[in-house]
Amino acid sequence: AAAYFLQQHFGPQVQLDVYEAAGVGGRLATVTVNKQQYESRGASIHALSLHMQDFVKILGLKHRREVAGKSAIFSGEHFVLEETDWYLLNLFRLWWHYGISFLRLQMWVEEVMEKFMRIYKYQAHGYAFSSLEELLRSLGGDAFVNMTQRSVAESLLEVGVTQRFVDDVIAAVLRSSYGQSVLVPAFAGAMSLAGAQGSTWAVEGGNKLVCSGLLKVTKANVIPARVTGISLHSSEGRALYQVHYETSEGQGSAFYDMVVVTTPLHPSRSNFTFENFEPPIADFPGAFQPSVTSVVHGYLNSSYFGFPDPKLFPFTSILTTDTPDLFFNAMDNICPVNISAAFRRKQPQEAAVWRVLSQQPLDKHQLKTLFRSYYSVQVTEWQTYPRYDAAKSLPPIVLHENLFYLSGVEWVASSMEMIAVAAKNVALLAYNRWHQDLEKIDQKDLMHKVKTEL
Repeated sequence: AAAYFLQQHFGPQVQLDVYEAAGVGGRLATVTVNKQQYESRGASIHALSLHMQDFVKILGLKHRREVAGKSAIFSGEHFVLEETDWYLLNLFRLWWHYGISFLRLQMWVEEVMEKFMRIYKYQAHGYAFSSLEELLRSLGGDAFVNMTQRSVAESLLEVGVTQRFVDDVIAAVLRSSYGQSVLVPAFAGAMSLAGAQGSTWAVEGGNKLVCSGLLKVTKANVIPARVTGISLHSSEGRALYQVHYETSEGQGSAFYDMVVVTTPLHPSRSNFTFENFEPPIADFPGAFQPSVTSVVHGYLNSSYFGFPDPKLFPFTSILTTDTPDLFFNAMDNICPVNISAAFRRKQPQEAAVWRVLSQQPLDKHQLKTLFRSYYSVQVTEWQTYPRYDAAKSLPPIVLHENLFYLSGVEWVASSMEMIAVAAKNVALLAYNRWHQDLEKIDQKDLMHKVKTEL
């Protein structure tokens, strides 16, 4: 996304190198079961993700056909909430269990999303922000900045959502998306909850096609290497950055006018060194949350969920509450990334492909608890999301004159669209700084300015 937006603003003559040691796509990856590919992480995109929608159009990709399925929330002993085929019955059940908490939640999320959507207008007019705090302030004032410092539980209880609703529903959604508790910051929580209650979509053929497609359309030079550090030099009074890297053949380096760092700059994630910078660029505080995805091809043990007859098991997605004995965060009966018109979901008594999200790899006993028997298990361990309780301040975007940091946005909220928004912001910021167009950076009262520009 950063490569695409940089080229969009600087023009086709800009030379772009992208360093990528692993496969293109990062968290957007697939695994193969029985010659079919399935998403292992980063499986769904919110309907309001406008940059992702644009990418799909530009690249000539398609939305994947939706296959209906029902969700439920499991406490370890019983289902605390079950979805039905009837929208009104679902609403009635929510009201019966939780009063108007779900309406209060909806209003809170909608208010956050409505303000967040202003970013697209600002970016369309070329405005950029030099820090995450400035970006948040321009969208929702100090309230948005404060939402990165206080928990989603605290914010929801304040607007009248009940503790029971927080413990049952909010906890289940956050365990499923971030693998964390209701103590995640309110802004990250709101983004996750928007994804859970809005309509979502995915890319036919796999979401990772967006990444490879953007690099292809940009004609970026992809270098299969791991960057080990950046050192600062100068040429005719202008900063010049030397990128040091390692390939299978040995070490190398190259010089650039501008560098965007897109890997998380945390000691647990990258051994990255910065040389000749004054003041020195320090490591950022904070840790990352380990997360395990197990893609299992097997027969669900529906008895564990209180359904002795597997034919009667109605759910394709199971979320879980924050119960100490529960060893998994969520599980889904997943469809392949290519869905033909003739495709149908497996019946609950048939062998199906399930994606199980957990904090630790599942042992044999745990697999046998969830599945009567299974043909295959493919495990992917990730350092996926920031541990949101681990840092109190947001990382900077500008590390030096023309050296930018993209991944810090994950400490605000982490999703494909948040990264795309940050990539567009970095491209605009780099462009405006390069051309000394300071009027377009960190402007106050942008809503009014954009209206008058229209």
